[in-house]
Parts: sequence; C-alpha cells; structure tokens
Amino acid sequence: MITYYDDRSVQVTSTAVRVDGRSYALADITMIWHRRGSRSWRVLVGRGALGAALAGPLVAAVFGIAVAVWLHRSTTVTIAIVGASVLVGLAVGPIADFLFEHLDRSYARGSRQLEIWARWRGQPVRLLRTGDALRFGQIYRAVQRAVERSHPARPGTRR
Repeated sequence: MITYYDDRSVQVTSTAVRVDGRSYALADITMIWHRRGSRSWRVLVGRGALGAALAGPLVAAVFGIAVAVWLHRSTTVTIAIVGASVLVGLAVGPIADFLFEHLDRSYARGSRQLEIWARWRGQPVRLLRTGDALRFGQIYRAVQRAVERSHPARPGTRR
C-alpha cells in the first residue's frame, strides 16, 4: 500500500481516502473535482492590519522628521525629535520579520473555503472542506494521484 498523504484527519492511500473516520474506496471513486467558496473578509482585514502594523512605525518616523523640520525649533529639540523618530522607525526592524512571517502564512492558508468533491458509487460526496489552501492543494493532488493510479486509462478511452 502506498501512502500519498497522511495527517491527523485525512489519509490518502493507494486503496482508499479516509477523512474524519469515513473511508472511501478508490475503486468506487470515478471523478474528483473541487469548489472554491467566497473570500473571507476576516482574513483580508487581518492582512490589512498586518500591513498597517508594518508601515505604521515607518510612517510615524517620517512624520516626526517632517514635524521637526517644520517646527523650526532649536537644534537640540530638532535633533531630539529626529532621533526619537528614527528610533521609532528602527523599532519595526525586529518586529518586521515576525509580521512578514504571519503575512506569508496568511497567503499560504488562503482566504477562501475550499472543498474536494468526488463521485463515489455514483453519488457526489464532499470529501473535505478547509480554509487552508496549502493543505487543500496537498490533499487534492494526493487524491488525484491515487485515483489516476487506481484507474489506469485504457487506450482509446477518455475520462
């Protein structure tokens, strides 16, 4: 038996697809397809918040420098304001890597609900529904490979 994908709730092998305790024999699956749901505004707002968190300190630093120049105060006050602004701008450095990692993960997870469907024993069955785009892609490709290998195409026929 070949295992194409395996995690705590989904297992795709050369004989069956098991999802949350239910098993679907590959011999009974004739077609695989997927559906995409609508975008999740919560995910998009979260990405916007991460972008604002990245840009905020830099904008504050530039704004502080502009205010320091505009005020025409003594050299000491101007240097203090510019110094504080630069420190605020530099503060984003250590945090930026952390924020970029979260932003990157949000794109890997995706912003839609994704579903894998199969025609199993003549009936359409939803095998999986997830919002994790990376996991969805891995599982979908594993199911495709397993079905292709379990139903080799005969010469002169199309699926």
